[in-house]
Amino acid sequence: MTAGQPVRSSMGRGIALYALASTVAIGLAGGVFTAVYSTPVERQAVWVSALVALVVQMVAFAIARLLNSSGHGIAGWGLGAVICLTTLVIYGFASRALGMPQNAALLSLATYFFLTELIEPPLLNV
Repeated sequence: MTAGQPVRSSMGRGIALYALASTVAIGLAGGVFTAVYSTPVERQAVWVSALVALVVQMVAFAIARLLNSSGHGIAGWGLGAVICLTTLVIYGFASRALGMPQNAALLSLATYFFLTELIEPPLLNV
């Protein structure tokens, strides 16, 4: 066993816990949005946004974990927030170009990002 193995297993455990917590939070919020939005196109936009949020947040969390392990946790968390904001802006243009309902797509994505950002800090050190 080398010195790098415990760090890698800890990194994997933290990412797995974050993935689970984010999936649950996004799933619950998606259920609420599905109840609020009644048309099939709006519901599809809600779940496309959920997938985008989960993928983006997993990448952002991995970056934050890497920076946190080198003593720059706040910088990693800030970079993740910038990644989310940039994604939200790009997604706004892309969803409009694809003809998705803007309210459902952008409100759900912003909510998913907000919820998953709240989950991040306690799991950065796991």
